[in-house]
Amino acid sequence: MSNRATRGRGPMRGPGAGMAPGEKAKDLKGTMKKLIRYMRRFYLPIILVIIFAIASTVFNIVGPTILGDATTEIFNGLIRKISGTGGIDFDKVTHILLLLLGLYVISAVFSFIQGLIMTHVSNNVSYQMRKDISEKIHRMPMKYFESRTYGEVLSRVTNDVDTLGQSLNQSMTQIITSATQIVGVLVMMLRISLPMTGAVLLTLPLSMGLIALIMSKSQPYFKAQQKHLGELNGQVEEIYSGHNIVKAFNKEESVIKEFKDVNEKLYNSAWKSQFFSGAMMPLMQFVGNLGYVAVAILGGYLVIKNSIKVGQIQSFIQYVRNFSQPITQLAQVGNMMQTTAASAERVFEFLEEEEETEVAKNPVPIESLSGNVSFEHVNFGYNPEQTIINDFSVNVKEGQKVAIVGPTGAGKTTLIKLLMRFYDVNAGAIKIDGHDIREFIRSDIRQLFGMVLQDTWLYNGTIRDNIRYGKLDATEEEIQGAARAAFAHHFIVTQPGGYDMVINEESNNVSQGQKQLLTIARAILADPKILILDEATSSVDTRTEERIQMAMDNLMQGRTSFVIAHRLSTIKDADVILVMNHGDIVEQGNHEELLAKGGFYADLYNSQFENA
Repeated sequence: MSNRATRGRGPMRGPGAGMAPGEKAKDLKGTMKKLIRYMRRFYLPIILVIIFAIASTVFNIVGPTILGDATTEIFNGLIRKISGTGGIDFDKVTHILLLLLGLYVISAVFSFIQGLIMTHVSNNVSYQMRKDISEKIHRMPMKYFESRTYGEVLSRVTNDVDTLGQSLNQSMTQIITSATQIVGVLVMMLRISLPMTGAVLLTLPLSMGLIALIMSKSQPYFKAQQKHLGELNGQVEEIYSGHNIVKAFNKEESVIKEFKDVNEKLYNSAWKSQFFSGAMMPLMQFVGNLGYVAVAILGGYLVIKNSIKVGQIQSFIQYVRNFSQPITQLAQVGNMMQTTAASAERVFEFLEEEEETEVAKNPVPIESLSGNVSFEHVNFGYNPEQTIINDFSVNVKEGQKVAIVGPTGAGKTTLIKLLMRFYDVNAGAIKIDGHDIREFIRSDIRQLFGMVLQDTWLYNGTIRDNIRYGKLDATEEEIQGAARAAFAHHFIVTQPGGYDMVINEESNNVSQGQKQLLTIARAILADPKILILDEATSSVDTRTEERIQMAMDNLMQGRTSFVIAHRLSTIKDADVILVMNHGDIVEQGNHEELLAKGGFYADLYNSQFENA
């Protein structure tokens, strides 16, 4: 996942490209239940977090009462001094303050420990989610990725998981400490004065009402913020991966406008969500101040009546602050949890997407296969209502070179995707040596094939690692042999570092044609039983094409090969040429036979060479 792919293509994608990401409406409660179930694997450290958080809060709660005792002792000492009956007992005051200091130190230590554990838990949740997403990606059907931008998918791994991890780290501890503090402080306030506690509690419904109102207003904006952030990432990734195409067609202004539109949507949803989030604190402070006023008036009255001590008023005022503070914090956590839920929702939507199904209960082994391939009345469409391939049938014998030709949109590449089981047929069957490919495990099927595509794909690594991608245990001799067979060895050794040179997006000294040579060398080294060549020489010059064609001919000896070709001069020696149009085989035969027919193939061939 960490390697960046170097793709030789523009921003175009497969069927359904440009579709907006589907957002399912899930409520906050449902998403949080999923998140709690997901975090069950971390129950032991979470229990420790709860224990240490409660302990830290309890030690902190006792502090105001002890401080009130110190205040009462000082006040009584002053009264004694004024009345001439004694003075302030500084030893007792010092003892009380040292006890208070000890409690706060213990509280801070417990808080530090639970913070460390919670950071560990949140990072593990993020790590596990990224791991699950990475594994999920490889189990998902190709249609999912061909109907979404790359940035939309990557946003689930990066932005959403990061946001989830950070907000989880902050919110979970805050929920525990705030809830403990509310209960503990309430008990301590009731212990001091029931009437003053009642006055404070009268402000609670107002606080809860404001929190509920703000959360209901802000949740849609938090969700929209995450959605538009994914769209923005997709647009940026798509445009900058095809930046040269944008410049070539002078589309800078339209790209900037498109970015501005998406960015404005993100801005609008972001500021609205932050506005509601920011409004919560001043509103809660206002309600809290009402409680202070009530306590000051009622407390003074009770002191005059000798119902409570002066130090207890100080303790109570401090408890009022400690009571309103966790309510405010819970309100902030409510906003944070909405961000958490919005991110978690998108992650879980991805993890719950339909996967590629394995229907083979007793999978057929691939070791003894020869490479006979048959298409039997195959019918397929990316959308059920739009059929692309209609009643397609052909038998390909072991070792044959089969060329597939036809105009754009005829279904040539779709045929290869069906053969590789990127998609399953809607009707009919594709068989290898008489076995339906659905009787094989998908990963086994793909081991049979070696692919060289028109769109080169090299990952961020050395030339050596890219060549041995399909055979990781290849020796240096085998790697260089494959490079020589693909006529790539000469240009490799002239590069800085030779086979150890790193291929990445900044490697401008490696041309598109040279990258294609490396993919061909990779296919040669993999030594597959069936080859798929999708216009493999389209990115190289004519002289190099002839040399590669010789190497590919040697490679294809004894192997079943499917060659998709637009330049018909490259497939004249094919054993069978399948001519496709609108998803059907309209002609088949060798080059001479098809020319003699004077049909569709002859028209295609002559149109390419009429000027010559």
